[in-house]
Amino acid sequence: MNKFKLSQTGLALIKRFEGCKLVAYRDAVGVPTIGYGHTHDVKMGQTITQAQADAFLVADVEKFERGVNFLVAELRVEITQNQFDALVCFAFNVGLRALEKSTLAKKLYLMKQKEQASIYAVADEFPRWNKAGGKVLPGLTKRRGAERLLFLGVEA
Repeated sequence: MNKFKLSQTGLALIKRFEGCKLVAYRDAVGVPTIGYGHTHDVKMGQTITQAQADAFLVADVEKFERGVNFLVAELRVEITQNQFDALVCFAFNVGLRALEKSTLAKKLYLMKQKEQASIYAVADEFPRWNKAGGKVLPGLTKRRGAERLLFLGVEA
């Protein structure tokens, strides 16, 4: 099994949808957040530099790379770089546990690279994750659309 690293395409997708804020704020469900969607040990009122935001992003991405690589190895499924990037971007936003327990992961387990229908079955799970706090968010709808396209090999 390949061990993947997030590509520049995947990193750009995360940056585009997370945005970068150097002052702590509450995300759509009230979690204190700073930088590019960093939530670990964030306190309201906290400020960081761009260099700190970039460092948090690198560390956070590494965590999700490890998690997605582990999941893919555990499922014994072959994926492409674009599929890995889409999965890391998705997990970065919803969390590794949510990915692991999702129908998306169940369909990933059944996916065969030579079968378009099974690839689309996984890709079509992304748009279902467009809610936060029970509400459909336009930003999440756009993000999931971009992740779906990337999973299918189309850079969005």
